[in-house]
Amino acid sequence: MKLMLKMNLVMIIVFLLGLAASYAAANRLLKRNALVEIENNARIMMESALAVRTYTSKQIDPLLKTQMRYQFLPQSVPSYSATEYFNNLRGHFPDYAYKEATLNPTNPRDRPSDWEVDVVNHFRQNSDAQEVIGERDTPTGRTLYLARPLRIVDEACLECHSSVEAAPQTLKDKYGTSNGFGWMLKDVVGAQIVSVPYELPVKLADDALRGFMYLLVGLFLCMFLAANLLLTFLVVRPVRNLASIADQVSMGNMEAPEFRAKGSDEIGALGASFNRMRRSLDEALKMLQ
Repeated sequence: MKLMLKMNLVMIIVFLLGLAASYAAANRLLKRNALVEIENNARIMMESALAVRTYTSKQIDPLLKTQMRYQFLPQSVPSYSATEYFNNLRGHFPDYAYKEATLNPTNPRDRPSDWEVDVVNHFRQNSDAQEVIGERDTPTGRTLYLARPLRIVDEACLECHSSVEAAPQTLKDKYGTSNGFGWMLKDVVGAQIVSVPYELPVKLADDALRGFMYLLVGLFLCMFLAANLLLTFLVVRPVRNLASIADQVSMGNMEAPEFRAKGSDEIGALGASFNRMRRSLDEALKMLQ
């Protein structure tokens, strides 16, 4: 097997092993970063919902107190405002979702689906749980959800939800008397749930990984070409020339030209040594004659 072929095989094997290791490490790192980004997006959404709730309870609700005596205005309810805010946001980001899933909601749109019931029950059964992060498959792809418990910590909430008799008449006129009552202080009645799609961050991670792999392959091809050129001009050609001269001398052709040793590298040193050996051989043959 020729020297050039051996060197190329070694370089290709080493490159393939390095490429596989780089792919595994980069893929793991980029996917982990994508997951962190998704979780951060979910937390931003959750904090946005809490901000809207706080704004509504502190600034909107007091302004509507008087009108609430004549007509129930859902805009004064923090959960309604947060839900409406994210419904408007979904016009631009349809795969992102926010819901205040409630087991016994006043507004029917807050009624939980099967998997949301499981999340709410998890908080009801684990009083110390403050947050749950999970994944689920949806028609639009893989989705991460982040949930926090809706716990009754403010007695003001019981003005509308403790019993049918205690609830404002305007509330009963709007939503009826079948749902949204019987809540108790410190009870977990539901969960705030935000859903964030995996698609975009994962796609960006895959694109970055693909670009990184292309870069590695391109660098290898450049280095492979440079190594072959250097090996050809600095090693292979001089060695072939030296081997040709050695063959001629070995067959008795002492008129063969000397090897032109260039530079002070190993090939140059080898050529200079060969020339000295040839001259010594030539002189020894002349002495024998």
